[in-house]
Amino acid sequence: MFSIGGGSAGTELFSRMASSPSSRATFIRSTIQVARKYGFDGADLDWEYPQTQTAMNNFGLLLDEWRVAVNNEATSTGKPRLLLSAATHYKPEIYFNELCKYPVASINKNLDWINAMCYDYHGPWTPDATGAPAALYDPNGDLSTSNGLQSWISAGIQRQKLVMGMPLYGWTWKLKNPSVNGIGAPAVGIGPGNEGAMLYSEVQQFNAQNNAKVVYDTQTVSYYSYAGTSWIGYDDVNSVQRKVQYAKSLNIGGYFFWTAVGDQDWKISRLASQTWTA
Repeated sequence: MFSIGGGSAGTELFSRMASSPSSRATFIRSTIQVARKYGFDGADLDWEYPQTQTAMNNFGLLLDEWRVAVNNEATSTGKPRLLLSAATHYKPEIYFNELCKYPVASINKNLDWINAMCYDYHGPWTPDATGAPAALYDPNGDLSTSNGLQSWISAGIQRQKLVMGMPLYGWTWKLKNPSVNGIGAPAVGIGPGNEGAMLYSEVQQFNAQNNAKVVYDTQTVSYYSYAGTSWIGYDDVNSVQRKVQYAKSLNIGGYFFWTAVGDQDWKISRLASQTWTA
């Protein structure tokens, strides 16, 4: 499948496209043409994120019309029906200037699955304190993967259409005081990496080269490491295994990683696959 959009694409272009029947039709027609021309099995919409309820409603209309179009195209050509998916917020609602709720009924009716992005709970946008970027549990609130998945289920998503996202990268901070180094420790901005981001493979290299202290936090089911003032929050073998077991216990559709290039010798990917199929 090919994906359209992404975090750097912004929301405005998608909002304008989804706001009228004619622009939605143009978008839908072009996705089918691209998929068939290049031999893809379907298309994924990565709109991050609809920021008003009107945009969310238009997102639902887009899905309605997209499904009709791919069904009609398959019928008329005799080809297998194209798959449709979407990347979504980790919860079925987002608050910007107003509370915006995803059109769950339309998702159930029209998409083959959603990729819930269960990560980036903390990062450079929260520079004053360290945090677990993709915590399974949040002992101090509801900023967690478990809360996100349960919220989607409570909102009525068909479980097999819900896919849990996990990151193969971490976020870094610069500690205010190296002796205060747990989750939630005071920080004074971002740490090493590319604007505070480090691939999982890079985290492993950093830990080895700097003799970093590695901690598995059982409350959040996440890892962090620190060396001097550098602090990194990320996922590793145990936390990924626990997350996959949790997702499997919910009987949801599966899991995905963003992004496979961040793995180290396929270590995490292989473990996750073995855990899911065990």
